[in-house]
Order: sequence, then structure tokens, then C-alpha cells
Amino acid sequence: ASIIPSSSHHPSHHPIIMKEILFDNEHRKAHFDFFNNMSNPHFNICANVDVTDFLAYIKAEGLPTNASIVYLVSRTANEIKEFKRRIRDKNRVVEHETVTPSFTVFTDVADVFSFCKVEYEKDAKRFIQRAHETSEEMKRNPSIEDEAGRDDFLFLSSIPWVSFTSFQHAMNYNNNNDDDDNCWILSFFFFARERVYIYMRVFARV
Repeated sequence: ASIIPSSSHHPSHHPIIMKEILFDNEHRKAHFDFFNNMSNPHFNICANVDVTDFLAYIKAEGLPTNASIVYLVSRTANEIKEFKRRIRDKNRVVEHETVTPSFTVFTDVADVFSFCKVEYEKDAKRFIQRAHETSEEMKRNPSIEDEAGRDDFLFLSSIPWVSFTSFQHAMNYNNNNDDDDNCWILSFFFFARERVYIYMRVFARV
């Protein structure tokens, strides 16, 4: 695919830097058109991830579990170009330089959750500290509003009470391939111990 640099600005944060992907291979274009014309082109996968060493490390370092998971997933997503690609205007593909995690936190003011957006940075301890501080603030002042006009989000949520083998998020399918529905969504389930290993179940919708 060919790549064209591009950028856009949002009043509340730094400029969003991206590249537009142009298909110069007829077979890739045919595959894109095939799935792009479907009313529900999403794929879901759920897998166990070994987090034994990860949990031991954050315990030894005194790091908060949820913010540390958000960092690890965000860093992984930002190192894989497909996680940073979005569809715009029904048939344009763009690739962001960076994707921003927006994760759920449970609140102290009611039996509801809040969205919590933290701009990504590669430095682990700085990001985890900001994520933890922001989530504590959102517990007191919850919000379920996303910033309009942004498609560089990586939506994350956690369900610590039960173990699932599949999952379905609430979605708004008003229009075929609504641009609002093309951000990556990942969910984390509780930790399960098998012999000496600890696994976290991770769900991804792509």
C-alpha cells in the first residue's frame, strides 16, 4: 500500500499525526471492498495471556494493576501498525502515529463506570502514574463522553468478576460501517491460575 502523510488538529490536545493508506495492490483492494461493504465487518477473538511474570513485576515495583495493564496494552497497540489504522468516510484508511487509550473505571459516586482518557507516552512509570491519577479523578467526576471528531482512541474495559470465552460490546450500528465503530476495542477478564501460571483472558474486536 502507498502512504500519504497527513495531520489534523484538535483544540484540546496536540495535533493528531497520521498517514493515509492507498491500495496499490488490486487483491488487497478487493479484500478491503469485500469486508467494507458488510453491515458488521468486525471480527472478535478471545485468548488467554500468560501474565505470571507481569503480575510479579508490578507487585514488586508497587505499581497499580489496572493502570499497568492499560500501559502494556497501549504500548503493544502502538507498536503494531494495524492497531493504529482506522476507516474514514466509508472508504479511506488512515494510520495514526499514536493511538490513545480510553479505558473504563468504576466510580465512587454511583453504580456506574466512567471513561478515562490518558494520552499515550512510552515511558512506563510516567504513563502509569498519570493513568492512575486520572482514573482516581474520574472516580469522583465520571464522564461517558468521548471527544468528538477523534478516531485515534483505543477503547479498553475490564470485567474482573467472571471469566468469559466470548464477549460482545454494545455498539451503534445506525449506518453501514459507521466511522464511530472502527476503533479497536479490548476487554480484560479476571486472572485464572493454572498450576504455576496465571492467565488473563483478553478479548479483542477488530
